[in-house]
Formats: sequence, C-alpha cells, structure tokens
Amino acid sequence: MSRALLPDLAPWKASPDFRRLWKSGLISNFGSFLTFVALPVQLKELTRSAAAVGAVGAVELVPLIVCGLYGGALADTLDKRKLIVWTEAGQGLLSAVLLFNTLLPRPPVWPLYAVAALSSALVSVQRPALDSLWPRIVAHDDLPAAASLNSLRWTVGGVAGPAVAGVVVAYAGLGWAYAADLLTFAVSLTYIVRIASSPASHQAGKPSFRAIAEGARYAWSRKELLGTYAVDLAAMSLAMPLAVLPFLADELHADWALGLMYAALPAGALLVSLTSGWASRMHRHGLMVVLSAAGWGMAVAAAGVCRNVWLVLLFLAFGGGFDMVSGIFRAAMWNQTIPDELRGRLAGIELLSYSVGPQLGQVRAGGFAAWAGVRASVCSGGLACAGAMGLLALCLPGLTTYDARTNEHAVRMREQRAAARTAS
Repeated sequence: MSRALLPDLAPWKASPDFRRLWKSGLISNFGSFLTFVALPVQLKELTRSAAAVGAVGAVELVPLIVCGLYGGALADTLDKRKLIVWTEAGQGLLSAVLLFNTLLPRPPVWPLYAVAALSSALVSVQRPALDSLWPRIVAHDDLPAAASLNSLRWTVGGVAGPAVAGVVVAYAGLGWAYAADLLTFAVSLTYIVRIASSPASHQAGKPSFRAIAEGARYAWSRKELLGTYAVDLAAMSLAMPLAVLPFLADELHADWALGLMYAALPAGALLVSLTSGWASRMHRHGLMVVLSAAGWGMAVAAAGVCRNVWLVLLFLAFGGGFDMVSGIFRAAMWNQTIPDELRGRLAGIELLSYSVGPQLGQVRAGGFAAWAGVRASVCSGGLACAGAMGLLALCLPGLTTYDARTNEHAVRMREQRAAARTAS
C-alpha cells in the first residue's frame, strides 16, 4: 500500500491523551457492537416482528434529542473528562441489566426498550464531551487526520464486534455477548481515568436553555454547517437498513450471514479508514460530503435489489465506505471551524444530525418492511437518499463550495490556534 494512502499518525504520536481516548473507544466500541447485534436478535426471537425491532429507534429518539442538546451545554460548562468517565460507567451498568434480564427463565421485552432508551441518553451526554475534547488535545492542522484515526477506531470495533457477535449469539447465547460488553466497559474506564482534566472555557456560562439557543443560533448562521447536518440526517433516516437485516437474512435463507451483514457496513468504512491518507490533502470538504452520501444511498439500494447474499454483503460494504468518507469530512469541517466556547453545544447538535437519522431510519425501515416487504424498504430508502442529496446540493450551494483553505471560520480558527501555540 502506498505510504500516501496510509493513515496520518501525527495526532497519535503527538498526544498521549489522544492515544488513551483512542484505545478506550476501540475497546468499548467492540463491546457495544456485540450488544448492537444481540439486542435486535433477542427482540426478533421474543416478538417475531419487524416493527417491534424497528421500534427500538423510536424509544431511543426522545432521550437522544433531549440529552444530546443538554449534553452539549454540559460539555461547555463542566469538566469533559468527568462527564466521559461517569457516562461510560453508566453504560457498563446497563450492560449488566441486559445480562441479568437474559438469564431469567422468561426474559420480558420491556427491559430491552428501557435499556435502549437509557443508553441513548448516556451516549447523548457523552458524545458532545468527547467530540469537543478532540480539538483541545490535537493540533488544528492534524484534526482531519484525527477524524480519520477516530473513524478507524470505530470501524475496527464495528467489523470485529458484529462478526464475533454473530458467532457468540448463535453458538454460546445472548448472555455471553452482554457479558463481554460489560467487560469491555470496565477495561475502557482504566484508560479514560488517566486522561488530563478538561475544564470548561473561562467564557462558558451555566448550562441552560439560553445557552442551548445560543449554540443553535450560531449553527443557523453557518449554512455550510447546516448542510452537513441536513445531509447526514437525510442519508440515515432514508437509507439506514439495520432494523431489517435479520429479516433480510431470513429471505436470503442465510441466517449464518447476519453477523456478516452487520459487519459489512463498518468493514467498508474500515477499508476507507485504512487508506485515508489522501483525506488530509483534500480541501473541498463539503462537496465530498454530498457526493459520498449519494454513493451511500445508491449502494444501499443495490443491496436491496440483489438476491445473492455475497452481492448484498459487497454493496453494504460499499455503502459503509461511502458513509465513512462523508463522516471524515463532516468531522473536519466541524472541528476546524467551530470556536472552543461553543464546541460542546455544537457537538450536541452534530450528535442529533448523525444519531437521530439512524433512529428514524430504523422506524422507517421496520414500518415500511411490515407494509411493503423487506426488499422494497431497503431499495426505496437508498434511492430516496440519493435523490435527496441532489436537492440539498441545489438548495445549499455554500456546502459544495466550502474550501478549508479559504473559509473565513477555518482561517480564523487556524490563526487562533497558532497564536495560542506561540503564547505557550
């Protein structure tokens, strides 16, 4: 592989805290993906309903919205490290609840929905703190490389977790998957507690609806940022097929391939992450976001048409690759242009853009599949996504013309970081 394609390791070499967070995320993501596969499989076994599996997205939606926005305000006013530690511990406790419930002679369904809702709340508080911490511990010009490395961390867990989960659930049982998830949270905490404290900016006020509104006004004033949110929300709400994958595996008479289906999306993303050296040399980030999101939609549509399980896996992998390209350049735009004192609140809004979409997508995919069939649900969603990208490109020209070298907000942040380095 050409050295020009290999990931840029500058953030890893320069920042010990980046390395600790990266390792922690790799471990906990692996465990979370075990539960990510096990929970819908358990719901499918208990209910035999695609709509019931898709309803997980509905119960996660409200805490995601409420806690995501307030979590962003908390990240701007509290110590980010403490927020990350406590929410990580809380997620570990929820894994213990799933394990206990599974060991019951007749596991009830409601704890699965309750844990999904509470987990959504904790993730929604944690992610703004994490996302607003990266720009503090990584040099400004290294932020695109950091985004690529963070994507690599996520995709390694996303490939290994579902693949292992498919085997564990099929041959050892759901309890072992939940137990492994609990263990990974415990190990992850040993890394997080060692990172340096990250107190609020001296300009930060108390968390409040007024503070949240201030962040929303700033986001509204930045049309290129609005474009990134709209692209991801449309792509995920229209084309996310995860809720119906257990039923698609049934239609293909390939129950053995369910874990591979869940792993195919992050596998494609992993390939992009491993060859992401080129991303540091790209400057038209907005254009790349739009084009890759359209590619995601077309790949998902193709997966819905195919009747050969290997072709389905191939197109799902293509979709994951396109989605990763979009994610890398969205993160670069966010991290290189948003002021530190607003970073947490904007990270909360970003969380909604990339998390609400998948939850709505689960509801859409499950409901549409119950009405028109699994294949129609997957294919129509992908085509609708590709069409939506064309409309957004026309309606938000500032997104496709964004250039990191000349954008006023990126230039200002670059100058501020350089001045801070000189002063220190």
